[in-house]
Parts: sequence; structure tokens; C-alpha cells
Amino acid sequence: MQHQIHTDLAIESAAVENLEVSGSLSGIKTESYKENYVTVTRVEILNQKGEEAVGKPVGNYVTLEVPDLRTSISDAFDETKRILAHELKKILSLKKEHTVMVVGLGNRFVTPDALGPKVVDKLLVTRHLYGVLPDEITESMNSLCAVSPGVLGITGIETGEIIKGIADKIKPDIIIAIDALASRKTSRISTTFQIADTGIVPGSGIGNKRKGLTRDTLGVPVIAIGVPTVIEAAAVANDAIELLIEAVKMNAQKGSPLFGAVDAFDNENRYDLISEVLSPSAGDLIVTPKEVDSIIDEVSKIIAESINEAVNGKAAQKLGEIL
Repeated sequence: MQHQIHTDLAIESAAVENLEVSGSLSGIKTESYKENYVTVTRVEILNQKGEEAVGKPVGNYVTLEVPDLRTSISDAFDETKRILAHELKKILSLKKEHTVMVVGLGNRFVTPDALGPKVVDKLLVTRHLYGVLPDEITESMNSLCAVSPGVLGITGIETGEIIKGIADKIKPDIIIAIDALASRKTSRISTTFQIADTGIVPGSGIGNKRKGLTRDTLGVPVIAIGVPTVIEAAAVANDAIELLIEAVKMNAQKGSPLFGAVDAFDNENRYDLISEVLSPSAGDLIVTPKEVDSIIDEVSKIIAESINEAVNGKAAQKLGEIL
């Protein structure tokens, strides 16, 4: 039985990783650049063949990887906010009359899942301020509103149904959905941001799919922003063994007993073997870093300030001084 490694990140699909090695694959286009602390990778899925290879719908996926966020370097935070706002502006392509609705997905009472509500708490909402503020501010300001709909287990209502009802009343021009994601690499937990213009299916990264928030279901473009906060225990073990194999191969002589022992685990079935061993005792265990409280606070601030900048720019600074 082959076990699926759950992930929400487009760059972690086998097709994209193979593309980085081989350089060509029909249906997928990638490009990347690096600015000091931040590596940006753009993945564009062009057609059905690309969809089947990556397992995600046709569209654009932009990933920011910032390993130095783990060490709390202030310059890395500032640069991440700047680049995230820049990439978000390009995807949003806002016009002056547009209204943006931000949806904070997740359960604020479960810390690894509280990213969406935490971002909403930090946003500078402006939809209610038209007609109240001076013209010089409102002329350079867009309409921004936000909501945290909770989760099915608390409300008894599908999140997609709540958002659909609000969207039908508010009639936003674009929706930004924020959610915690799952990764299959420990190095990407809390240090990676993904923007997608294809919407989002809450819970899909851990195999708990809910009703999708997409253009088809809501009637307006949906931009998804997320950060991985959880990983499968089997993926953690897989990462650890992979690092061990690399270390042994660098330091041990070929033909030695140690080299032969680790070489037996260096194959494509390693993850399946780990899952088979863990399943009886741990089930489908999902883990998160012990410092997840501070992680959520930090990355939610980065996302909120990036949205404020992308939607309202200079007006956000003036509003911040007034409010």
C-alpha cells in the first residue's frame, strides 16, 4: 500500500521537484529568484496535463521561502513583508473601486490552525470608513473588510456556506482567504508562504477536505495565502533518516557496514515503510513546533501588514497614524 504524503505546497509536488532537475515538463512552468533572505518560486500550471502532474488546478502559485525567520532576524521579517506585498499586488491587480474581503479560515482556539483569525485581528479594515475620513485619504484607499467564520465543528455550518452568504450580500470584487497549511518538509514549517490565485480547499493538506472557496463556488476571484504550521510524523521521520543518510554517505567509506545499512533505506519506498511502522502506534499523527504560539503571532503580522500594503499602500500608513 502506497501512503500519500499530505502537503498544500505546489513546490512540494514530485512533478515540480523533478522539473527543477530535468528542466522541462509539459503543462508546468517554473521560475525563481532570490533577494537576500527570501527565495521566490513561481509555479504556473498551464493545462490539464499540469493539473494531473501536480495535483492542483490550473493557475499560479508563488512561494516565498525564508529560512532566517527561524532565527528572528528583523531584516528577514521586513524583507518578507515587502516581497509578499509586492507579489500580492501583482496577483490582485486592484482597481480603485474594488472591494476586497479577507477571510480568516481556521479555529482560533487551536493554535496551529489559528493563522487565519490572527491575520484578521491585525488587519486595517476600511470599508466602514468611507464618508468619515478626509478625501485625501479615501482617494488613495481601497475598501477592505474581513471576517473569521470559524469552523464546522463550532458553528455547525460549512465555512463555504457562510462565506457564500456574506459574499452575496457584500459583493466583493475579490476574496483573500488565509489558512494554515501542511508541508512535507520540516525546514518549511513556519518559514514558507504560498500565494495561489486558484482559491483554497480548507483541510486538504491533512486529508480533511471541506467545501472549496474558489471562483466557481463564490462567483469572484479567490486568492489564497498560507503558511505551513503542521507536518505528518512520518514525514518528520523521513526527513531525519534522509539527513542521516546524507551525513553517513559524506563520511563513511563505500562498502563499509554502516554505508550498506543506510543505503538500504535510500529508496522511494522509505516513506511507506515509516508510515507502516508508525500507523499501529501513532495513527496519522500530525505534529507542530513547540513554539507555535510565537510562530503564529509572527507570521500573522507579516501577512496582515503585507495585505494592508498591497490593498491600501500609503493610505494604510496614514490610517495607522489616525487610528
